[in-house]
Amino acid sequence: MAKAKQPNLRVASDRLNTPTDLDPADTKKIAQGLTVLVSDLFALYIKTKNFHWHMSGPHFRDYHLLLDEQGDQIFGIIDDVAERARKIGGVTLRSLGQAEKLKRVPDNDADYVSPLDMLAELRDDNRNLTANMRELHEVTDEANDVSTTSLLEEWIDQSERRTWFLYEITRDATQGGH
Repeated sequence: MAKAKQPNLRVASDRLNTPTDLDPADTKKIAQGLTVLVSDLFALYIKTKNFHWHMSGPHFRDYHLLLDEQGDQIFGIIDDVAERARKIGGVTLRSLGQAEKLKRVPDNDADYVSPLDMLAELRDDNRNLTANMRELHEVTDEANDVSTTSLLEEWIDQSERRTWFLYEITRDATQGGH
């Protein structure tokens, strides 16, 4: 039986342009930065859920719920980031393969990670995400992309809060932590 020919779903990129008053070169740079951010957010979401699912130990309930809350927050902004790239006439993430190539958040496929190591790793990942968003913020601010700049400020605040919570949990016992 002959396989039915699949329609070409790829549309020429000029058909995806959205009118904007931003400079085309800036738009391209910002959309690329947002696409990398989407990739990072997907990777951080999956890692957060991985650690949420594989949490164990005496603080299981608290850590499990915290990571569920943080994962939901991360997942909740992915669509907004991708749609922002489209709103300014750019394109965004098309596949998991593309996300794998672009992401800066390392995977953790270990069979077992201790609870505090999980939280410390996520703390560092969120801190790095914050730094990367600050770099993109500089680009958007310089391009006078007020909306993306404003959104990044909110996302940076959320990332700083996640980092803060994870930092407080992972403090060394000599600093008043565990």
